[in-house]
Amino acid sequence: MKQALYIETARMMIRSFTPDDASDLYDILGDDATMESCEPTYSFEKTERFLNSFCIGKHGAVAAVHKESGKLIGYILFNELYEGVYEMGWIYNRSFWRKGYAYESCKAVIDYAFTERKAHKVFAETIDVVKSVSLMEKLGMRLEGVQRSQVRDSHGNWADVYFYGLLRAEWEKAKGSDI
Repeated sequence: MKQALYIETARMMIRSFTPDDASDLYDILGDDATMESCEPTYSFEKTERFLNSFCIGKHGAVAAVHKESGKLIGYILFNELYEGVYEMGWIYNRSFWRKGYAYESCKAVIDYAFTERKAHKVFAETIDVVKSVSLMEKLGMRLEGVQRSQVRDSHGNWADVYFYGLLRAEWEKAKGSDI
């Protein structure tokens, strides 16, 4: 069984999900604008099933909680896909966009992956070439490839998938600076 995760930053608490997170998680996954570059919005019932089966049951994601308000404002996919290789992804409550919360939280999770979990690599994928790609690059990730017309977006149109990754050696080299 995986150990519960807890990381604290200046403005955020990153922790394992609990059943009490359903309503705040639904605020994120049930919002059309937030889910635009992900998948169709979730119903409350689908959110609860996903929370219990994947986030809690498989420990596949962690909760990003805004310290000041105590509200869960972000979902961070943090899943060991292969030994030493962690997949990351993030979806944040739209009311908290463009304030640095995703960067602050995801940087802390990446640092945790390399220091505590001894990760070899952290990677992410997206179809959002505006918001997600810029955050991936700010986090120090590098473009590893593009799969053209690989998936359908939330409107059913074919979209390219961009793969970004960060290797331990790259993280260690940049650790002293603000990547």
